[in-house]
Amino acid sequence: MGSVKVISDSGVFRDLASGCSGRKWDRCVGFPDGGASPSLRQCATGGCSVQRSNGAVADPPPGINRAADNPASPTGTLRAAPNDPSAMADRENLVYQAKLAEQAERYDEMVESMKNVASMDVELTVEERNLLSVAYKNVIGARRASWRIISSLEQKEENKGGEDKLKMIREYRKTVEKELKSICNDILDVLDKHLILAAVTGESKVFYYKMKGDYHRYLAEFATGNDRKEAAENSLVAYKAASDIAMIELPPTHPIRLGLALNFSVFYYEILNSPDRACKLAKEAFDNAIAELDTLSEESYKDSTLIMQLLRDNLTLWTSDVQGDGERQTLFVAVNVSLIGDQLFWGINP
Repeated sequence: MGSVKVISDSGVFRDLASGCSGRKWDRCVGFPDGGASPSLRQCATGGCSVQRSNGAVADPPPGINRAADNPASPTGTLRAAPNDPSAMADRENLVYQAKLAEQAERYDEMVESMKNVASMDVELTVEERNLLSVAYKNVIGARRASWRIISSLEQKEENKGGEDKLKMIREYRKTVEKELKSICNDILDVLDKHLILAAVTGESKVFYYKMKGDYHRYLAEFATGNDRKEAAENSLVAYKAASDIAMIELPPTHPIRLGLALNFSVFYYEILNSPDRACKLAKEAFDNAIAELDTLSEESYKDSTLIMQLLRDNLTLWTSDVQGDGERQTLFVAVNVSLIGDQLFWGINP
């Protein structure tokens, strides 16, 4: 099986086979000769999964924009914001603390600052929403990469039959899984108790339900038995809720709606092992967007068309799988996309 290319929720390309990620990518995307598949090169060096919310996701690869979770849109509408000036000052200070923590790459503290903002039960601005998303994606991104590497080492050791080393590896994997579960449950709690309830706009509702689906999907990636079944069911419910709202509130070309379709289709393919449903969903999203492509503003054209290209590339691979022509693989996995300025970076996490 070829290496799996992933676009993280916070916009960082990752090579799951090599463990490379982040700022070390040597040019990630291009569509040479008008082909349907992007030109991808392995990262020169690996190990970095730092992602930023300011459109410069840790020295992003050149030529890629950042879009999807926070597309070109109003800066956000506040709902029931506290009238107390001191409360507003606290909110501004927390946001600034989060920005400082991001610049210092202290993402656990960035998470805490944005959790405090979310607990105010107001609709977050796009900037605040993006800071929250990027904070959690950086915190969980390193653990997801670690889990994949450890799982790969475990498989290799199983083939060798080394029981002593296997025991150590499995214990280490369980430690990482415990951290993953804690992070996922933390943001899911914030989403259920604060963010979803306070959301007013259709865009923010889709964003949060999509985020909920993503983090349940992350749980399903390593869970087993009934735990995996429960995580998959919760992810499906959240993605469907996001889709129902998106169909009414967002046009087919909206980056968040397209990003949702991309992630939802990956869920069908990777978690539910259903290539046919994955292809159907991705194709419908692509075709619906194509039909209204001429209505796109210049501002969001690049963002939407890039996501459409990712949908098309996954379709190419998945169609081969359905036809039995190749091994199961996913070229791109998207999760959260955020538009900052005119650059589209996947501030993705599938």
